[in-house]
Amino acid sequence: MSKPAEKPEVVQLPAEAPVVVPVSNRRAAAQRVREARDRLTSTSGTRPAFDRELLRQYAQTRVSASYVVMLLVVATGLLFGFWMQPISAAAWTLGMFCIHAVIIRHCHRFLGESPSLTATRKWRTRFVLLDLLYGLCWTAILIHPASLDVVSNTLMMFLMLLVIAVSSMLAASLPIAALVATAPVTAAIAANFVLSGTFDNYVLALLAIAAEGYFALLAHRLHSTTLATLEARAEKDALIGELEQAKAISDEARHRAESANVAKSRFLAQMSHELRTPLNAILGFSEVMKSEIFGAHAVPVYKEYSADIHNSGVHLLNLINEILDLSRIEAGRYELNEEAVSLVHVVADCHHLLKLRASSRGITIHEVFEQGMPRIWGDERATRQIVLNLLSNSIKFTPQGGEIWLKVGWTASGGQYLSVKDTGSGIAEDEIPIVLASFGQGSNSIKSAEQGAGLGLPIAKSLIDMHGGTFTLKSKLRIGTEVIVTFPPERVMSALAPMAEEAPPLQPQSATVTAEDKRRIRKQPIMSAGTGL
Repeated sequence: MSKPAEKPEVVQLPAEAPVVVPVSNRRAAAQRVREARDRLTSTSGTRPAFDRELLRQYAQTRVSASYVVMLLVVATGLLFGFWMQPISAAAWTLGMFCIHAVIIRHCHRFLGESPSLTATRKWRTRFVLLDLLYGLCWTAILIHPASLDVVSNTLMMFLMLLVIAVSSMLAASLPIAALVATAPVTAAIAANFVLSGTFDNYVLALLAIAAEGYFALLAHRLHSTTLATLEARAEKDALIGELEQAKAISDEARHRAESANVAKSRFLAQMSHELRTPLNAILGFSEVMKSEIFGAHAVPVYKEYSADIHNSGVHLLNLINEILDLSRIEAGRYELNEEAVSLVHVVADCHHLLKLRASSRGITIHEVFEQGMPRIWGDERATRQIVLNLLSNSIKFTPQGGEIWLKVGWTASGGQYLSVKDTGSGIAEDEIPIVLASFGQGSNSIKSAEQGAGLGLPIAKSLIDMHGGTFTLKSKLRIGTEVIVTFPPERVMSALAPMAEEAPPLQPQSATVTAEDKRRIRKQPIMSAGTGL
């Protein structure tokens, strides 16, 4: 008989930890991809949105400097009218006005249109051609001086520098337009000086070329600065958009979590009757079976089973009560039934209820109460639940032979406090926020044989918060834990001073009653008033 094949051992390899890419790296990669895409779709190597913005700034600058250009054209026409024929100077001035008017009209049309990638390319080409025509018109007037003397050369040099400077500043947002507007003027002036054949004119030609290079570099620098400003503004807007999107996502997630939490709390709060009704039946029948009211069990072990069922039911009922209480508190449906409560008496009653449990574990409970303390205005059931939760936790986590101190006294601000201090195992400092959260348990609670649901401290903290008080937990490992609960001074019911004013009369008195009638009515017994006696 052949042996069955052995089952191969399956070894699960450790899963590789997911590589978490930093947010800065993802943002940088996205930016590089966006820049590459923009370079492919743009004619100038920048983003299409930047091309539109640069053209818009160019058009706005042209429109705002319109009167400056007109003044320069008029001054040049008048000046050259003395060197040339007045009719030629007037014709040139009129032609420059026409070209300038066409440029301004196109700028207004561009600013009034809706942005689009195809339209941006067309307008860019159109502005470059108009600037080229603008530069050729300036060339026509500057290369026809009346004479080639020093004054004429100086005048041409001055006008050339002025025209180049103005054109470079106006077209700084569009460097190619600035270049086509100034290069013809510079080339014509330099050629005119070179053709004269003198050394001084050679120097002037070199100066003209150097000036053209300087202003071209200046226009490029201005374009780079403008582009950097646009990029910084775009990055700022993108960052603000990411922050707003992240905030919107966070708010939506928080609203969903709050809605889910409220729905859960309302569901549990409404399930109080449905959960307690069958549990009460289990407790009642198990109590009957455990007590053998209708006769002894045929098998003795059934009695033990009935006791286990009853104890488990009691534990489950307590757990359900805690969950429902916490759910009502979180859902805002827990209402305080406020009345005058003696904190000392409540603490003493809770001590009496849990004294047997503490004695069975050999734990000594000390009471330190201040005498003559007035009552506080609060919910007696909630106050009693706070004390029971704190004292039960102390008894649960205090080893045999330990000690617990119950203190009730005055706070420095005039309120009242309750302190429960034990010599238990304590809680680590980093676990304090955990044990104060719903269903939170520390490492010592998990190791303890009497594990709970982790709702005692959260319920106590929520109830004292509803009273406007404070909840403080101090603990050290292997030393002990102390919980201090304070009630605010406005809840302390101090004795009221006697009223200084007289009480109003029991019956309204007539205005015609005399002083003698008042004395007679005052001496009359109250019980005979209105009987005619």
